[in-house]
Amino acid sequence: MKIKIRLREILAEREISQRQFALSMNMRIATVNHLCSENVDRVYLRTLEQICDALEIDISELVVTEKG
Repeated sequence: MKIKIRLREILAEREISQRQFALSMNMRIATVNHLCSENVDRVYLRTLEQICDALEIDISELVVTEKG
């Protein structure tokens, strides 16, 4: 089972650039870019909480599991 962070898709749906989001969150652009990549291997739970709060979404909308 693979865990995926859907940040790229959610930002695209809302027409928010990764750079805009990072600046609005006072987060490093590199951090947001990494979370939007396919190669996320670790992330702080607090970071996920902050993202969910900022986007007003549930963690289940941000983090999903994939078979394979």
